[in-house]
Amino acid sequence: MNSLEGVVVQIQGLSSSAGDISRLHVILKQAEESLRSESTRLSPILDQLDPSNHSLGYLFILEACTSAPVSKEQAAMLVPYIARFISYCAPEQIRLAPEKFIAVCKRFKDQVMLLGTPMRGVAPLQAAVRKLQNSSEHLTTLHPEFLLLCLLAKCYKTGLSILEEDIFEVDQPRDLFLYCYYGGMICIGQKRFRKALELLHNVVTAPMSSINAIAVEAYKKYILVSLIHNGQFSTSLPKYTSSAAQRNLKNYCQPYIELANSYSTGKIAELDQYVQTNGEKFESDNNLGLVKQVVSSMYKRNIQRLTQTYLTLSLQDIANTVQLNSPKEAEMHVLQMIQDGEIFATINQKDGMVRFLEDPEQYKSCEMIERIDSSIQRIMSLSRKLTTMEEQMSCDPQYLAKAGRERQRFDFDDFDTVPQKFNI
Repeated sequence: MNSLEGVVVQIQGLSSSAGDISRLHVILKQAEESLRSESTRLSPILDQLDPSNHSLGYLFILEACTSAPVSKEQAAMLVPYIARFISYCAPEQIRLAPEKFIAVCKRFKDQVMLLGTPMRGVAPLQAAVRKLQNSSEHLTTLHPEFLLLCLLAKCYKTGLSILEEDIFEVDQPRDLFLYCYYGGMICIGQKRFRKALELLHNVVTAPMSSINAIAVEAYKKYILVSLIHNGQFSTSLPKYTSSAAQRNLKNYCQPYIELANSYSTGKIAELDQYVQTNGEKFESDNNLGLVKQVVSSMYKRNIQRLTQTYLTLSLQDIANTVQLNSPKEAEMHVLQMIQDGEIFATINQKDGMVRFLEDPEQYKSCEMIERIDSSIQRIMSLSRKLTTMEEQMSCDPQYLAKAGRERQRFDFDDFDTVPQKFNI
């Protein structure tokens, strides 16, 4: 059984039934060290195995093949094998050794990055996520790896397909931080700023015993996206935010908070000056492009303020008030805002006048009723899910033990009793 030929025979002979596969798993774990010692001779064996029928054995061989550092030439040879394996492997077999499957997929990600072809890894890692998941509500260790490749390959729409799912089960806290951070960046790339804010907010407010680099970078982007999407930013965080984040995040992000303060004045010249002064800092954080979008959004905010004061206004007056270079530039901004649904207006091309209108949506069309009904159904489903989770947590021994210890810290005799007139 110590020979490679013997391993191949065992894999081929014990991959048909669940009982045989369990026996094979034991044998492969016993042969693990010998497989790693022969890692340079294992590649030809892969041609003798079928990744769909011999998934468990194929996985152990692949893991041993990739356990040592690989060169570019070796990566070019291994990437097609791993991609084919991920696409065709049987989920019920690879879930017997999830740690090995995760290791192989992470090395695959490293190899496509080494080759400078992240696009080659997007589809295989998406398949890997699906095969490792217990359900669509399960956040695996491979989610962040997949989203990172989507970012590098600029396959934002592919990444969005996973971000639309509700997550209730997380393997490791770090996975959640990276999933939300990378997901936020993908949504920024797609101009889906509302969803980006939600994901970045999850990073900033997630439980943490000490501040981490992911939360700091997420907070910087959270500030910028808040300005772009909402036109304002508040430094106050929700009560459930960890004390570590409450105390330290602002100290690491001072230039961004000052940018938000400059933005709140509504003076484009001052904002431009601040960005130019601190341009190197923003560029070193890889946030200069987002900062430029913040500057551009101020023109939109100033135009939106005009809609609250005027019914009609000339393009020249808009350009002067908002500090644009020409009426033509003002017209382009207004047209883009109308197209994006940010304002409701018409432009008279003859006299260059803009007429601001009320929101035409009456909220009584069939489409709108369907959207409202869909939102209500989703909220009800989430409510049921949260109730179930709360019931499970209230019965968890670890939670009850911790809650009991916390209760002992307080002396309830120190608190006033409820006045008699308020008793029920």
